[in-house]
Amino acid sequence: MAARVLIIDDEEAIRFSLRGILEDEGMEVLEASDAESGLALADGEALDLVFLDIWLPGMDGLAALDLLRADHPDVPVVMISGHGTIETAVSAIRRGAYDFIEKPLSLEKIVILAARAIETAALRRENLLLRTSLPEREELLGQSPAMLEFKSQLLKVAPTDAWVLLTGENGTGKELAARALHAGSRRAGAPMIAVNCAAIPEELIESELFGHEKGAFTSAEAARPGRFEMANKGTLFLDEIGDMSLKTQAKILRILQEQSFERVGGGRTIRVDVRVVAATNKNLEEAIAAGTFREDLYYRLRVVPLHLPPLRERRADIAPLLHCFTSRLSAVHGAVPPDFSPEALERLEAYAWPGNVRELRNFVERMVILHAGRRIGPADLPPEMRGAAGPSSCSCPRAAGTGGGLFPDDLFLGPDMDFKKARAAFEARYLAVKLSECGGNITRLAESVGLERSYVHRKLKSQTPPA
Repeated sequence: MAARVLIIDDEEAIRFSLRGILEDEGMEVLEASDAESGLALADGEALDLVFLDIWLPGMDGLAALDLLRADHPDVPVVMISGHGTIETAVSAIRRGAYDFIEKPLSLEKIVILAARAIETAALRRENLLLRTSLPEREELLGQSPAMLEFKSQLLKVAPTDAWVLLTGENGTGKELAARALHAGSRRAGAPMIAVNCAAIPEELIESELFGHEKGAFTSAEAARPGRFEMANKGTLFLDEIGDMSLKTQAKILRILQEQSFERVGGGRTIRVDVRVVAATNKNLEEAIAAGTFREDLYYRLRVVPLHLPPLRERRADIAPLLHCFTSRLSAVHGAVPPDFSPEALERLEAYAWPGNVRELRNFVERMVILHAGRRIGPADLPPEMRGAAGPSSCSCPRAAGTGGGLFPDDLFLGPDMDFKKARAAFEARYLAVKLSECGGNITRLAESVGLERSYVHRKLKSQTPPA
């Protein structure tokens, strides 16, 4: 995509000369004859460079420079003047100008200066992006066969510009996979812009995606670029694409095909070059059959489909993930890492992890905070994990005395165990097992056992299932 340059100068001949020089170098040029109109253009356009005359009618160039530096600190500003002095040049540089040139303008100097300023600004943005992303950066962890196969496919597609559709349950790491795709691509130096399609209200999604012009609607006090424009030359990550309305899907499809759009309330066509990575936890083929997702959009996005397996299908990764998260989160909280006993680890490996890796990470953070420096045994685990016995459907366990079931024959034996205590012990074990089978979901548990959710919740809080 061509660099976009703004020229603010009251002399038409100067603007004409600069435009010709810059357009010959493949740049897109915007013009303004005074500071006020130039600042308005800067607020409504994604700029790469500004040429700003010092002597202007009304607001002078130095005052305009202060406003540009405050509102658009990443855009380099080159000051130009026909009455330059050393003091003026020094003042401009101190106030944040990238450089200072005098009239008459030198063709060669302008070309070199513009290229250098744009390159320097791009490097600054890239360094800022790296500095802000590195402390929070996480990679896709796991060496199970399922994860090794997924990472192998990801490494093959990442260097290409192919669009990718990521599918998988909540918490499996779809955004991490999208970031890995971007980091391994030729677009890694440009931004990756993420859009949570489920979190943006229907009435605002067009403005969020495509931007809007000043006055396009009541609260549009200034023009603003949309996510597509911000992702230019980089990657656009459309998360939870299955939650987008049919109306928005139709508009997205047209823009994805043409790579061009108009802002809300605007008439100028904006062209972009973006790689699209989409993600969903829904079965889009079922959504197509139900009439809630467009088939043509599905096949437009599904150039390379990649599926992230749930944690219950890669149990070999649970222990490595557990130890990795324990080390990282102990450092974050300044805590002594807790140690998980073999019995506790066995329960965790048997648990269904309905929230997948995100649930595991949150669980570890809770253990680090509550049990720093301690050995964690089965009794320290949440109730739904203490009786974990591996994934299964929500079907009733075998009753006591049937041989080898989850309720052993000696469950109620004991000299002091009367009927009331035996019933309480049975209820505690029964609810713990059923909760594990239902993936820790209390609502599903209540439906499975035929009780009210509030009653089941109170029972779980009041009972401590046997370890």
